[in-house]
Order: sequence, then C-alpha cells, then structure tokens
Amino acid sequence: MEPHTPSDLGELADRLAIRELVDAYATCADTRDAEGQMALFTEDTVFIVYMDSRAAHPSYTLNGRASLAPVFANLRTYQATMHFNGQSTVQLSGDRATGLSYCIAHHVSVDGDKKTLMVAHIRYLDSLVKQNGKWLFAERKLMVDWTETRPIEA
Repeated sequence: MEPHTPSDLGELADRLAIRELVDAYATCADTRDAEGQMALFTEDTVFIVYMDSRAAHPSYTLNGRASLAPVFANLRTYQATMHFNGQSTVQLSGDRATGLSYCIAHHVSVDGDKKTLMVAHIRYLDSLVKQNGKWLFAERKLMVDWTETRPIEA
C-alpha cells in the first residue's frame, strides 16, 4: 500500500470535515441549539423541504441563514428528538462539494398523558462550500421519504 500524498490527505480531511458538518447538524437539532445549527449554513443559503419526496414541488423553501431560525426553533415543541445519521456520499470539486446523506429522525410528542413517536425517514441532498477553511451548507434539500407515528409508553 502506497503512502497518501498531500492531495490525498487534503481530500480525506475535507471528507471528514463534511461528515462532521452533517453530524453537527443532527447534534444541534437534538440539543436544541438553533443558533449553532444556523451557523452551519452560508449567509445566502437555500433550505428546501419536501415533506413528500415524490412531490413535484417543495413544501417550502427558505432563503438566507436568518430564515432558518423558526424552523430550527420548532424542534423545541417536541419533548425529545434523536437524529440518527446513516450512509452518505460526497463528491468534491475544489472548494465545492455535493453530498447525499440519510437520516432517521425520531420526534417524541406529549399531549396530556399520551406520548407519541413520529419517525421520519429522510434524505438530504446537499451543496456545500468551503469558506475561510470551513465547510458549510450552501443549499440543503430535506426529502422526507416516509413517516410513521405510533403511541409509546409514557
């Protein structure tokens, strides 16, 4: 096995940084750190949500980092969340990249003495940019493939 060249190490570092970005997004969501989550995006970001991934048009589109605040703050309506990241792929092109990552997002709601779990099966289609040595989301498409909701023990 040949040793890595500096360009190989740079690519590995970029791939690791992008995976850490994807994981930081999930961690911020689960810890209700809306400001930290927003900081993972460029100022002029575009966040596109398809509540049904088969739909021809998005459910909504948000433009600019500041527009993300209410969406991320909405996670506080749940008693608990857990985002579990799965496989991902990344294509690098200099200071730009595209990626696909899978996530199973768990959301616990409480209504009186009833507790429910909503599980969303999500794919994220990302366009990323490296700014000042840091990878950020330039565009993130959240594609909900399906959800399931069921009662859970209180």
